Amino acid sequence: MKKFLRRSVISATAITLTMGLSLGAVATSAQAESVLTVNMHSDLKIVDPIWTTAYMSRNYGYMVYDTLYGMNSKGEIKPQMVDKLDISADGLTYNFTLRSGMTFHDGAPVTGDDVVASIKRWGSKDAMGQLMMGFVKDMKGSTGDTFSLNLNKPTGLIIQALGKPSSNVPFIMPARIAATPGSEQITEYVGSGPFVFLKDEWKPGDKAEFAKFAEYKPRSEPGDGLAGGKVVHVDKVVWKVIRDAQTKMNALSKGEIDVIESPSHDLLPLMEKDPNIQLIDLNPFGNQYTFRPNALHPPFNNPKILEALLYAFNQEDFVMSTVGDPKYFKLCKAMFICGTPLATEAGFEDKLESNYKKARELVEEAGYDGTPVLIMHPTDLAILGNLVPVAKSAMEKIGLKVDMVAMDWQTLVGRRNKKELPAEGGWNAFITSWNSVDNASPLSTPMLNAACDKALFGWPCDDIIQGLRNEYANEADAGKQLAIVEKLQQQVAKKPTHIHLGQWYQPTAMGANISGAPVSPVVAFWGYKKAE
Repeated sequence: MKKFLRRSVISATAITLTMGLSLGAVATSAQAESVLTVNMHSDLKIVDPIWTTAYMSRNYGYMVYDTLYGMNSKGEIKPQMVDKLDISADGLTYNFTLRSGMTFHDGAPVTGDDVVASIKRWGSKDAMGQLMMGFVKDMKGSTGDTFSLNLNKPTGLIIQALGKPSSNVPFIMPARIAATPGSEQITEYVGSGPFVFLKDEWKPGDKAEFAKFAEYKPRSEPGDGLAGGKVVHVDKVVWKVIRDAQTKMNALSKGEIDVIESPSHDLLPLMEKDPNIQLIDLNPFGNQYTFRPNALHPPFNNPKILEALLYAFNQEDFVMSTVGDPKYFKLCKAMFICGTPLATEAGFEDKLESNYKKARELVEEAGYDGTPVLIMHPTDLAILGNLVPVAKSAMEKIGLKVDMVAMDWQTLVGRRNKKELPAEGGWNAFITSWNSVDNASPLSTPMLNAACDKALFGWPCDDIIQGLRNEYANEADAGKQLAIVEKLQQQVAKKPTHIHLGQWYQPTAMGANISGAPVSPVVAFWGYKKAE
């Protein structure tokens, strides 16, 4: 039996003439086209990785756009588009110089003005970006390769934020596109990344195609995760939608597709025995399940009812319903991930243990009036589908009425942005999963942002949480940071912004002829090689 490997693999590119692209972006060859066919965890429907935190849109972003900094396989932030950085002695001015020769897919050079416009748009939406922008007095671009940030006080947050590896990622777009308000979706899809999005070939529900950008110039260092040289070895990457788990596995075994990003856990034992398939864990950080309530509407506008859920829920129920095998999950009460310097159970010592008696008492104290909970239930993602029935059962045991509304994941991604009442197209709750690297600190955890209308969908409001996040951003001492985290978790335990439901791990399945995928918390498709 093959072992479950923890090493790397990932993707591909090519180039085809596409409307609106410069001829320089087109790769032509007399040789047969090399195509990497991938089944992603979901369908691609939203192609604005700033407007949404959806991982499909983030993954799309890494294909099409480039980043100022990238995280390597050790979790270190390294320069990517940046060539040089000079920081003033007082720590208030950051002068950046971009790498030379970078161009967008339409042939225009990447400039400092493009960077500044992109940072502003990202900073208006992302939780960590909002914190970073609180330190920025002004930014200055240029029509050349320089830009600068002037701060109102020193902070160690700037490079950490600009190198943020997951949703939302500060992708660099042309200034004219980045001028689109973050509350609106962009309508032009031009980046400077290693792949060109073939919009005319995009068929939601069927496939999305990306061609190798012939003019892309990788860094000279070896590729390492999201850092170093993004070298593309294939001509084209096709994301192919296949919904049935067994059909996916059969297609991979026969060589009809090359990669399954998220194979069903119940099929992993069969895949381990198949000589045509290899299983590789590309993300050693793992993932974290998350229950997200909507703070705008009853009953979850009452913190006491949310506190009741902390007592009613049990992480083991959730991970067993989906992952099943303890080899692929970890029970962890630490909000900021077990195994990190910020791991602590403070505030959660007696919670997440199915204490239905305590939970029912809190529901009664809250004066619950029978308002039903509308929980959105994604039916097309195996790794999420069983979670909602578990939550529904626990909520009903403590006296809540629950309406479980089935939909596909991309419909959920659109609906979760609506602030209307549940009966008018809105919602009360849903369950998702975050890459653990997203939730590894109070600064990066998207659903911890409690800035009301500026917060992520769910829109929690809590000045104490926001104050502690700012205090953490201003503190450099590791011991004092942990003390802040303990206070923060104790506040969240009283007024939850979200509920963490356990860590889990997802191997990627790929053909035995595939190699070179980068080890990274994010799916990326440079580095992949396909032997014929």
